[in-house]
Amino acid sequence: MSWVALILAGCFEVVGVMGITQVNQKPSLRSYLVLVGGFALSFILLSFAMKEIAMGTAYAVWTGIGTVGSALVGMLVYGEPKDKLRITCIALVIVSVAGLKLIA
Repeated sequence: MSWVALILAGCFEVVGVMGITQVNQKPSLRSYLVLVGGFALSFILLSFAMKEIAMGTAYAVWTGIGTVGSALVGMLVYGEPKDKLRITCIALVIVSVAGLKLIA
């Protein structure tokens, strides 16, 4: 259950980052709620996951999911560049996170 919570925490981190983008593009109550709600749920779930998963592993996986998720959302939703080097670096983060899961 801790790993599910950790994966969800990473996903909600992406929601929080999307909230930051929305606040920067068009500040509104909704965009601030997405920002605060996304990060609040992310931290709550991360805290829960860290009861059973080592801090270093949990934090690395959480930030990896957030980094990859935010980069993919940026490319797919916000029109950010999709060059080969960027995609290669994202793939390296995914491999690293998977490696941490395998050895944890």
